Amino acid sequence: MKLTLSVIKADIGSIGGHICPSRRLLDSVRSHVAEHGEKLLLDSYVSHTGDDIAIVCTHERGPGDEQIHKLCWGAFMAGTEVAKGQGLYGAGQDLLKEAFSGNVRGMGPAVAELEFEERPNEPFLFFAADKTDPGAYSLPLYLAFADPMNTPGLMLSPSMAEGFRFVIMDVSHTEGDRVIELDAPEDLYAIAALLRDTERYVVESVWSRSTGEQAVSVSTSRLHNIAGKYTGKDDPVMLVRVQKDFPATGEVLAPYALGPYVAGCMRGSHQMPLMPVPLNSGISYFDGPPVVSCAAFAVHGGRLTEAVDAFAHPFWDTVRGSVSKKAIDMRRQGFFGAAMLPMSELEYTGIMEKLRALEPRFTVRG
Repeated sequence: MKLTLSVIKADIGSIGGHICPSRRLLDSVRSHVAEHGEKLLLDSYVSHTGDDIAIVCTHERGPGDEQIHKLCWGAFMAGTEVAKGQGLYGAGQDLLKEAFSGNVRGMGPAVAELEFEERPNEPFLFFAADKTDPGAYSLPLYLAFADPMNTPGLMLSPSMAEGFRFVIMDVSHTEGDRVIELDAPEDLYAIAALLRDTERYVVESVWSRSTGEQAVSVSTSRLHNIAGKYTGKDDPVMLVRVQKDFPATGEVLAPYALGPYVAGCMRGSHQMPLMPVPLNSGISYFDGPPVVSCAAFAVHGGRLTEAVDAFAHPFWDTVRGSVSKKAIDMRRQGFFGAAMLPMSELEYTGIMEKLRALEPRFTVRG
């Protein structure tokens, strides 16, 4: 039987604005998963990054399973009631539909899932980002799976020599999943051409060309596409299998030292550097900066080891210092130019009402 890894994440309430969920809120989600998932799950892990709560599940029911998704939806609904009772900000914010309809995709929560035959040693990484969108993972994935300057395994490992297949989604297309499959290294320039547009083209998954095994699953939902207005950033999650036929853990983590500029931060409308943070970190500077955490696991027989905090090493303190300086410099530019997102993203915010109100006041000079 194949093993399935599922991670489902939602923002359902936070202390002090958008800082972090309360202990009672986290405990309520954990309790619901433990009580109602006993016969469904092999194991589970619940954590938060910023104000988002993520449920990692192992099971044998396959991706998109109704009962697994219903379990997590129920946990978020139960947590929402706790959040309302505590007066937390944004209670149930990411639950954009009234009732569960068989699958949480398109209902607000972010979802990433992998299915595979378990290797004798099965390490994987669980990434969770807050105050940003799914495009935040695209550059790190490009570097880790396609660039030998970052990943020497592409030259040194026989099982990686054939390269990887990228499945890229056009997340602005709302009538269905519009995707393209491109192979590295042959299609390297085409991959780069698409991924430079982080708000539209997003890596959905990555596959080994030598084994056909899936290495990566990224949540690609855009909340403004579901709600039709700005309701918060998408705060994507990602699962990455590592070692042997895939890049090593260090090769997958290394790109985050760049602190690349991504969409997000204050009101989700700015360009800010992505900061790698320890597990269960909150949010502070201008509702940011955008953050990403990484929990490293081994799984055997569906049972998870304890989570190891991949960004807790002292090395990442230096990176955080560099990202902080970049964030301060960018925020000094305020609203102007590249400091904010393009109008295609801002059209879901209140600035469009201001522009419409100004339109009659324009005149054309003779």
